[in-house]
Amino acid sequence: MNLNKHCKLNLLLLAVIFLLPSVRAESINVAVAANFSAALEEVKTVFESNTDHEIVVIRGSTGKHFTQILNGAPFDLFLAADQARPARLQEQEQYNMVQRRSYAIGRLALWGRGEGPLKEDSLTDMILKTPNQRLAIANPLLAPYGSAALETLNYLGLKDESEGRIVTGENIAQAFQFAYSGGAKFGLVAYSQVINVGELGNFWLVPTTHHSPIIQDMVLLSESAAARELFEFLTSTKMSQILRDHGYLEPGSGRAQTRN
Repeated sequence: MNLNKHCKLNLLLLAVIFLLPSVRAESINVAVAANFSAALEEVKTVFESNTDHEIVVIRGSTGKHFTQILNGAPFDLFLAADQARPARLQEQEQYNMVQRRSYAIGRLALWGRGEGPLKEDSLTDMILKTPNQRLAIANPLLAPYGSAALETLNYLGLKDESEGRIVTGENIAQAFQFAYSGGAKFGLVAYSQVINVGELGNFWLVPTTHHSPIIQDMVLLSESAAARELFEFLTSTKMSQILRDHGYLEPGSGRAQTRN
């Protein structure tokens, strides 16, 4: 009888051991700004190959994700394209204890399909000399890269001249699609979108002096252990090469800025 009980206990322990990996495995819902979605796909591959967790990627504009979170969207992690909206989240009573951290610094680029080498004058000449041509940018009310694009036009003295010439995408991905499809001659888009496009077009990397820094913050929204693991991974040394490959700078010279 005792032997029988002992066997049953061993079987029960084995069952628990085999079940543990599936219990630990979690899905992590990540709301990501469109500019960082390609980089996040690489993160997803690396992270999932080293853990039992699955990253569920929800792409969109920073402004749209912000509104969804306020309306109760079940995101575990929010990767924004700015610092302003993560900071505003922390001002909300239900989110004032969440952690916020800078994970990347973005760059703006002028891109044109089938174009030769581009430079600052390429944008100026297009705005001033070809009145029928259009410039694509992301919606500045929703997407920080759109705000940076407007700041760049203002810096170059082209703000008034560009009125009526701008095609606006809901997010930076749609803005790039306008330029890619020919709906606009050029797009002021994320460098991360054009760095690996190759011979389809050329770009001019906009100097950082032309607009406010595009410092991108993320917010840990849930108490999920898996989400916490990904949160830490995104500012670990393992991210350095991924950021460089996708055209980003590391925040704080590789050291993340954490805010409680």
